[in-house]
Amino acid sequence: MALAANDAADRVEQLTILTERLTELTAQQALAFEQRRPKDAAALLDEISRLANLYRHESTRVRADISLVEDAPAPARAKLVRATEAFDAVLARQGRALEAARTVTEGLVKCIAEEVAAQRSQTSVYGAGGLQTDGSSATAITLNKRA
Repeated sequence: MALAANDAADRVEQLTILTERLTELTAQQALAFEQRRPKDAAALLDEISRLANLYRHESTRVRADISLVEDAPAPARAKLVRATEAFDAVLARQGRALEAARTVTEGLVKCIAEEVAAQRSQTSVYGAGGLQTDGSSATAITLNKRA
């Protein structure tokens, strides 16, 4: 059963609104990461997750059955394409912001772990025989290349 043209137009309009809102929120989150405000970014996470799941579901439906949108007016479809392109650009920006935040976080963890290890290795420990040892025993922090 084919959808009426106004159903396709409505679906395209709703997809455009969803895409634009998701783009707006993702841009706000990327900006928060860029400005080193992770709490502000986290505050947007629930709504972004909800909208992203809806977007994924709807875009999968449209890809599987293009007739859901093909009867919509060309200007409306073009607006959806532009909104999708803007969303892709914001996702790339967010990816860069998240990568920068991850790099900074890993650097901080590494610096802290190295400082803890340096502090621990400076201490003197008395061994079982009453002699001082260098204190190089296993520590609670394991440092590797990734946080």
